[in-house]
Amino acid sequence: MNPILECRGLTKNYGSFTALSNLNLSLDRGQIIGLLGPNGSGKTTLIKLINGLLVPTDGRILIDGAEPSVTTRNIVSYLPERTYLSDWMKVKEIVSYFKDFYENFDEKRAYEMLAHLQIDSNARLRTFSKGTKEKVQLILVMSRNADLYVLDEPIGGVDPAARDYILNTILTNYNENATILISTHLITDIENILDRVLFLQNGHIALNTSVDDIQIEHGKSVDTLFREVFRC
Repeated sequence: MNPILECRGLTKNYGSFTALSNLNLSLDRGQIIGLLGPNGSGKTTLIKLINGLLVPTDGRILIDGAEPSVTTRNIVSYLPERTYLSDWMKVKEIVSYFKDFYENFDEKRAYEMLAHLQIDSNARLRTFSKGTKEKVQLILVMSRNADLYVLDEPIGGVDPAARDYILNTILTNYNENATILISTHLITDIENILDRVLFLQNGHIALNTSVDDIQIEHGKSVDTLFREVFRC
């Protein structure tokens, strides 16, 4: 079986600036992985490459053995940092749109999560706060039966009271063979659900290890080690 994500000498330049440099990485299925690093470390570039929104300057990136394409988008469920849904649409219209667009979208699961968070499916998106809009977007992403979930700051815009529910939503709404890649600055909030972490620094992998190894070898939390590595 192919790794769900593989990078081979992956490089991405923006003019004279190198965002990712000769990145080599292989991620297996069935893990929740934290993609961590300071601003400018290359996280967003890697996420966009995974989703086919950018093309490599050099090297290759493979999703289940294939380069990003229309085919791989069927198995990757992507939550961008910024809300992209149209404000004028009703929630139920967006659910219907996702159902028509993605064969692996579970409509029943989406409505169950909306009900649990008391989000009115008849309301238009423009009537919601920024945090509620982000909850709707996360529900849509997690309602797909994907092989790879790529979540960019999934809890950044929500209140602390909702974070536990959102993290539980992430944990309980993907199959055991899927992989979740989470990029966030709120490390303390998510480290209890992580199996593995990737530290990116200046376009290079500074650390790629399991959370258990961090605790055993360093005797520290992920957040504490992160702060030491990046001198936060």
